[in-house]
Amino acid sequence: MTCTLHVAWDERLTGYDFGPGHPLAPVRVELTMALAGQLGVLGAPGVTVAAPAPATDAELELIHDGSYIAAVRAAVADPAFGLGIPDNPVFPEMHEASALVTGATLAAATAMWESAAQHGINVAGGLHHAMRRAASGFCIYNDPAIAIEWLLRHGAEKIAYVDVDVHHGDGVQAAFYNDPRVLTISLHEHPVTLFPGTGLPGENGGPNAPGLAVNVALPAGTDDEGWLRAFDAVVPPLLRSFQPQVLVTQHGCDTHHRDPLAHLELTIDGQRTAAAWLHALAHETAGGRWLATGGGGYDLVHVVPRTWAHLLAEAAGDPLDPATATPTAWQDLARVRTGVIPPDIMTEHAPATFVAFSSGHDPADPVDRAIVATRNAVFPLHGLPPLG
Repeated sequence: MTCTLHVAWDERLTGYDFGPGHPLAPVRVELTMALAGQLGVLGAPGVTVAAPAPATDAELELIHDGSYIAAVRAAVADPAFGLGIPDNPVFPEMHEASALVTGATLAAATAMWESAAQHGINVAGGLHHAMRRAASGFCIYNDPAIAIEWLLRHGAEKIAYVDVDVHHGDGVQAAFYNDPRVLTISLHEHPVTLFPGTGLPGENGGPNAPGLAVNVALPAGTDDEGWLRAFDAVVPPLLRSFQPQVLVTQHGCDTHHRDPLAHLELTIDGQRTAAAWLHALAHETAGGRWLATGGGGYDLVHVVPRTWAHLLAEAAGDPLDPATATPTAWQDLARVRTGVIPPDIMTEHAPATFVAFSSGHDPADPVDRAIVATRNAVFPLHGLPPLG
């Protein structure tokens, strides 16, 4: 389907930079946008690319405490606010860079909500770990949560958030844990083996929002087949039941088998399948109103640029053929910027197939146990049969 897409982008977004040696290197976003541009995605009909303005303090305060924002602006190490620790070292103009990332997500949300485009994307966003009064997990300001709160205050009554990052979307869940207007769904590696150590199925919402926090905790080693099976078993039924006005998605690609910080085994092909499914679900359940962000992803050349270029093309309604060659000019740029030999094709030739959970489940299979645990915890609260 042909779609209209607003891409919030400015090269200044690469200023969100914790410094040499930090895993969250901004070159991954630079290479993503260069790849998408050279493949013609950003110049396609219906795609608008525009520079965003930084989020204001009032916008940041939709989620964050004013004292925390002041601490970020001061850019002084303060462990009480999660600043100056190895995950979140302070850097010059940290507030300005972080506010611009949030402003980009808000610009994409505004374009989508005001019908300037059906979909909005900020690939530099998705900083889902930041809490009200603390930085966490490379995240200073929680741009997805701020965008969701902004949408609620501008008339949205029901919003669904789906997080496919390998890490639990804890900051967004915390912001809306007791809010009946927001459904949060996170598929992630089990907290026993990965930061932030939360996201078990029993975390399923506060007293005013039972069943509206949904967590699928997948075992280390889960591959395309198991991950897609879990997604299919949990996400579509809940979105169809909830019927949001807007779908917000976080597309961390650190589920990939090459990622150095986690232990799932997905491929580029599995990740682009997830993007296609979320796009279709946005049209089916949310009237096509879709706000997407980037997220984690620490293989800077082979994974992030390809996965997010596929995401951008999908959101534009013209998916890339996975057999497409990566442009020579992009390969040259990647070598110069990183010293890494880049991939020459947009696929890993993985089938990205699965057997549906509805065909039956195996109690001995760890992925099926994860699916059952999640469905048992939340499906009855939505009037859905856990195992049916």
